[in-house]
Amino acid sequence: MILEKPALYTDLYELTMAQGYFLSGRYKQIANFDYFFRKLPFEGGYVIFSGLGDLLEIIQNFRFHPDEIEYLKSEGFKDDFLKYLKDFRFKGNVYSVKEGETVFPNEPVLRVEGTVLETQILETVLLNTLNFSSLIATKASRIKQAAGEKSAVDFGLRRSQGLGGLQASKAAIVGGMQGTSNVLAGKLNNIPINGTMAHSWVQSFEDELTAFRTYAKYYPEASILLVDTYNTLKQGIPNAIKVAKELEKKGHKLIGIRLDSGDLAYFARQSRRMLDEAGLEYVKIAASNQLDEYLIKSLLDQGAPIDLFGVGTKLVTAFDDPALDGVYKLSAINGSPTLKISENEEKITLPGSKKIIRYFNKDGSFYSDGVALESESEPDAIYHPYISHRSTAVAHLESEELLQKVVDKGEVCVPIPSVQESADYARERLSKLNGEHKRFDNPHVYKVGLSKKLRELKIELIKNA
Repeated sequence: MILEKPALYTDLYELTMAQGYFLSGRYKQIANFDYFFRKLPFEGGYVIFSGLGDLLEIIQNFRFHPDEIEYLKSEGFKDDFLKYLKDFRFKGNVYSVKEGETVFPNEPVLRVEGTVLETQILETVLLNTLNFSSLIATKASRIKQAAGEKSAVDFGLRRSQGLGGLQASKAAIVGGMQGTSNVLAGKLNNIPINGTMAHSWVQSFEDELTAFRTYAKYYPEASILLVDTYNTLKQGIPNAIKVAKELEKKGHKLIGIRLDSGDLAYFARQSRRMLDEAGLEYVKIAASNQLDEYLIKSLLDQGAPIDLFGVGTKLVTAFDDPALDGVYKLSAINGSPTLKISENEEKITLPGSKKIIRYFNKDGSFYSDGVALESESEPDAIYHPYISHRSTAVAHLESEELLQKVVDKGEVCVPIPSVQESADYARERLSKLNGEHKRFDNPHVYKVGLSKKLRELKIELIKNA
């Protein structure tokens, strides 16, 4: 979703700090900020990075309009600062991994460079965009992983958090969903839209068979009949079979039936048996109702002959891990590396301008990631971030750098990927992550290490703090 006027989509303290930088004469100091997250959601083993396309469009549109200037004036901001904001445009650089990349904790997957004022002022909208999109894309990836070769679509708009449903539907496609019920998301992002009928359609007719026949009359090539309004096996499926046979006589085929309640595995098996006995092997079975990756896996493990899963609430609300803890931290000021100290070592940030190097096994699968200073050559080994004696030799491995420049002096310098392009990339990259990192129960921790120079710089800055 593109914010036409994104500048005020922020926290107040971003603007008060920006004014403070301006009034104190420090606003032209050069700063680097890193975006990263510390904890994997859903007790999983990876995150699908998403939201970059939206962020690039936000940066393109980031300016303060006259009505927004007037509003800030009414809130007490100074005239000199407001005069500066009238002509404000982001003129810095942004480096990022590609949208759809498989990423891991504590690696700077996006870096913003520029004046301290312009880099600071992007913080909230950047975090809002990347955290939510990456969270939903990751949940969608897990759901599609559970569904395997079966289809999975987003049915979650009515349960999403307001207009966040647009962003959720888009991110769901990046993560692996194959369509959405969200018509506006389909139009804006050129993604397939899907839908069937509601129970209210069936209830509004004098009987279920008439409801089915009427729907099939107007949608002879696109009918999926909801069969559990009354009695699924004694009424819903028999009526669907009657309508399917009537469609056949007219040269059409019933697409499928949908189950939305009860014991989905049992009803799916019985429905499949009844349909097959009627010679309707081609009719698909769709299922919905509070599905997530665990329930889908359970249904398929039970042999439920379900062809399509419609996933709603637990996808778009990222049940039950409702926020990605992505943060945006200063790593350098005026060319000097800096870090944030914490009593919890895991919360001490990484200093300086950095790059991410991905290492590969001989079969092309991901082996580990290394975080190194941008200025250094590729390291021979990477070191555990917190355990000093643990290291891994990487000089013999194939590798690639993940960060690329996406904004150059304020101008987007790469093509903004389509949703489908990001989805294809996400699928291709995730296929290179070994299964032990993708399992739902106790996934194996993927190695992310530091170069020796970065580790030593961090230790030095901590000692001198």
